[in-house]
Amino acid sequence: MEEFTILVQIALSISVFYVWIFRFHNVIIDFKNFELSDVTRSFVGASKIALSTLIFAGIWFPPLVFVPSILLGLFMVSAQYFHAKVSNPFIKRLPSLILLALCVFLALRATL
Repeated sequence: MEEFTILVQIALSISVFYVWIFRFHNVIIDFKNFELSDVTRSFVGASKIALSTLIFAGIWFPPLVFVPSILLGLFMVSAQYFHAKVSNPFIKRLPSLILLALCVFLALRATL
């Protein structure tokens, strides 16, 4: 189970980095659709990258994982809210839903 948890930490971190660095043009479009400001987008992006970095560092220092996974999970809950608010199809909601599930898994795993 330890190896699976590490795999989840790596997958979660890489996913966040990929979206916020290499797919940033999609993030810009989404935030415009959500009618959120550039400042909000920058705050969310910096926060998600920082939290995913902490989750990744948690591979070597496990106490780091709990709080960042909860906070990142809250960002994913708000992503679900905004996708629903603009009536995006389920396929657009799926990535944040999967990342939410991974965050919940890590948070529960960190409490054991």
